[in-house]
Amino acid sequence: MKKIFLAVVTAVVALTVSAQYKAPQIVANGGYHTHPSSGVKNTMSALKAAQKAKLYGSECDVNLTKDGKVLVVHSGWHPNGKANPKANVQRSTAEKMLDIPYKNGEYISTLEDFLKRAAKKPATKLILEPKPQSTPQRETQLVEKMLEAVKNAGMQNNVEYISFSPWICFELAKKAPQGSGIQYLAGNYDPMYVKGMGCTAIDYNYKILKKKKAWIKQAQKLGLAVNVWTVNKDEDIRWCIQNGVDIITTDEPVLVKNIIKDMCK
Repeated sequence: MKKIFLAVVTAVVALTVSAQYKAPQIVANGGYHTHPSSGVKNTMSALKAAQKAKLYGSECDVNLTKDGKVLVVHSGWHPNGKANPKANVQRSTAEKMLDIPYKNGEYISTLEDFLKRAAKKPATKLILEPKPQSTPQRETQLVEKMLEAVKNAGMQNNVEYISFSPWICFELAKKAPQGSGIQYLAGNYDPMYVKGMGCTAIDYNYKILKKKKAWIKQAQKLGLAVNVWTVNKDEDIRWCIQNGVDIITTDEPVLVKNIIKDMCK
């Protein structure tokens, strides 16, 4: 009887240890661009790979060209054209930007085309990051055009928004449909302030949250989700899970999946 009791206790303890952490959602940074089928952030192939991997979300940057077109492109420059002045997104026309190939042979996508692909497998949310612009007026224009494209694609319930720009977050809080996910990226405001901006989550670099770990619980008590970026190393992923974050944004979604299986059974 004693041996049976000890065996039961051991099993219960083992189960408790293996199931002590909740499983965070996974967002692919720039799409699942580290997959062999892609190799380039913010491309259609990276989005398709994220969908095939059945991730919670696939993140991409969106920017506004000189002639007012919304393109899906990383940062403010075309990755293959920094030496060429026409490769600056905000100073170039859409026609010029769409004419420069990526290293894998793909081309920049318009937001409309990206949304069409996202709509085919909407279980993987599209996480749109509108990039800061040169003026508040351009940021408002980008937000309005982006929201219009999302509405026209019928994807309002399958898109979330993240931004480094407080103005963009304020505009999204006013103009996006009620209940839309809006996350602030810069890491310079405490959770209470971010909630006051109208956001639904903090989305901070993991190094910031390691220094200000209390912000994780503070945010969650305020009803904000906690997203961390860009977490690629085993030890950092485990730290995020141990400290109860809700979402991990990563370049290595398969690694994160495997660690979740190990820690969150």
